[in-house]
Amino acid sequence: MKAKYLFLTAALLTGTLHAEFRTWSRSDGKTAELDLIGTSGEGAALKGTFKMRNGKSVSLAAADLTEADAELVKAWKPEETPAASVTSGAVSVFDDVLDGNLVILDGKKLKKHALTSKPEKYYVFYYTASWCGPCLQFTPSLVAFYNKHKNDKFELVLITSDDEEDDMEEYATDKKMPWPQLKQSKADFFKKKFSHGVSGIPSVIVCDLEGKIVSRDGRNLAELEKLVK
Repeated sequence: MKAKYLFLTAALLTGTLHAEFRTWSRSDGKTAELDLIGTSGEGAALKGTFKMRNGKSVSLAAADLTEADAELVKAWKPEETPAASVTSGAVSVFDDVLDGNLVILDGKKLKKHALTSKPEKYYVFYYTASWCGPCLQFTPSLVAFYNKHKNDKFELVLITSDDEEDDMEEYATDKKMPWPQLKQSKADFFKKKFSHGVSGIPSVIVCDLEGKIVSRDGRNLAELEKLVK
């Protein structure tokens, strides 16, 4: 019932919507701007998990939606990275979350991105946000590090604490970020799945391909250089 009340009270938003948000309609005529990010159950028990513009999630039964929208829930599948876009590389525990869910700065816009090659040894996860003062101070140094030392051994992926992907985009543009970022809609799921124990940002966590944390001190760029060179 809580999910239904959330849907009924969700405010319609004006302005330019993120490409993944659309108007979903219930059979009783109520509408809301939501992003379908997953499904569960099947048949009469099929439900869609939707993200609201405020970052919260709501679960709605397909049977409560209009016939057309219920069909969209039934047809939903996770995004897949085209096989031709990724070269062979080492398998990692992070692949299921990262594949198909990365974006990267292209001009002044974040656009869908697939790794052309996967790292041989490490993923470096940069936990940060546009509203974090220490992050704004640290990020230029990390950008310089990445541009100078990027090699086949590692890849850096930004994990945001921003509530909106538009904020990620502005942050990336302002700091000229060269690395891929996990989509904002997947950030909370990633944090729960891998539990890196980040208690504050900025934080740079280095993991091997099996998910073991190799270093929590990635902000020490001299030591990070030794590790990934």
